Amino acid sequence: MTTEHNDNNQLPPDGGLSAPPRWLLWGVIGIFVLAIVGGAAGVWVFRDVLRPSQQQRVMDMFPFMRAFMRGGEALPTPEIQTTNANAAGDLLLTPFSFSTAAPTATEEAAATATVEPTVLPTALPTTAASQPPAPTAAAVLPTPTPVTPVAVQVSSAITLPPANRLYGFTYTRQDWNNCGAANVTIALSYFGWTEEMSFAVSYLKTDREDKNVSPSEIVNFVNEQTGIRAIARIAGDIDLLRALLANNFPVTIETGYMFEGYDWIGHYRTLVAYDDLQQRFYIYDSFLGNGTSGEGITETYTALDENWRAFNRTFIVFYQQEREAELAQILGDLADPQLAAERALTVAREEAIENPQDSFAWFNMGTALTRLGLYEDAATAYDQARRVQFPELPWRMLWYQFGMYEAYFNVGRYEDVLSLVDANLNNGGQYVEETFYWQGRVYAAQGQSGQAADSFRRALSQNSNFTAAREALEALNA
Repeated sequence: MTTEHNDNNQLPPDGGLSAPPRWLLWGVIGIFVLAIVGGAAGVWVFRDVLRPSQQQRVMDMFPFMRAFMRGGEALPTPEIQTTNANAAGDLLLTPFSFSTAAPTATEEAAATATVEPTVLPTALPTTAASQPPAPTAAAVLPTPTPVTPVAVQVSSAITLPPANRLYGFTYTRQDWNNCGAANVTIALSYFGWTEEMSFAVSYLKTDREDKNVSPSEIVNFVNEQTGIRAIARIAGDIDLLRALLANNFPVTIETGYMFEGYDWIGHYRTLVAYDDLQQRFYIYDSFLGNGTSGEGITETYTALDENWRAFNRTFIVFYQQEREAELAQILGDLADPQLAAERALTVAREEAIENPQDSFAWFNMGTALTRLGLYEDAATAYDQARRVQFPELPWRMLWYQFGMYEAYFNVGRYEDVLSLVDANLNNGGQYVEETFYWQGRVYAAQGQSGQAADSFRRALSQNSNFTAAREALEALNA
């Protein structure tokens, strides 16, 4: 029996579904194109139009946007020249003599510090005859309760108790990009300072996007605005920090830190106690907090020193005028900026000898040599810091420390300065006034007065208190 086949019962090739309208297909394609273009435009606006504080608010809401941030480019590596191929090794072997050398103030300090007292090894200066204008009533400090310092043996090792804590701090949590203002507010609270962080911000951050407040700027603020005194030095060590705390001197240090979810970044921290038994400092950290019951978060001596050395172990001490001589006794050689630089050089050389691949050791050598005015040797040390890889210099390094610009400039390596300027601008350094200042110095040295003036104005737009940039601009117009 045969079955008759009925073609009318066959399904069409598409299964009986009609093709979608052509306009719908093009509409879907158009939506995808708009999404791609819109996304690209959004990334461009995020990276190149929004200011850093606005970018941070976006990342707080959409953490994945952090992946589109500019930055992270390594500092350019200098070309090795045959004429100085062995120069870095020579720095580790050649002894330096400073016995007859006159102190040389670095341009970095001159660029931002104009009123910091010069401290002598035997006594700090008396400044009663040249006090800055009296601060407003709101900024006047109450008279602190006198403290009895621990005895110090100057002629030999300092005798310290196994632990000590400073009481009376008020913790201040920083807002975005304000660890400098927060920490100076914390440190001053020990003396009865009651101003909010905003008071320090108004002086230290004339542009709130400014990515760096240098130690000298903090010192200037304290000395000009408070009635308390402050000094900043390099080449501190763990024993010195313990001695300062044992004698009831608040101290803030500048460190490199790697917060969870962040790249390496510079960060101020204020120490409130130490404990030799546990080998720990207690810290008021304006970002991480002040610990359980306000006793401070803890960090081992070893871990703190490792983070601290990225900034040549910079420390800021806060003190009352009448305790200057006592502080000078504790600081010893470090009371003198020249001797502090010599100490920093010695320590950095020892670390570089121990590990020739240590970029921080070479960088610190460069900074110390720059402060001593030995620019050729400083440039050699900085070159080596950029060549070695353990660890690689953080890409934010030139947000905070500017000796590399100074050394290269003073030996006439202008293209190296501009190369570093370009690298810093690609890494967010357009909000670091020193970037434009050194760019302007090169342009001025090359006779490009118009471009130099533009750079100095850019620097002043970031920090209207930037004395060196203002003086450089005035010199162009003279």
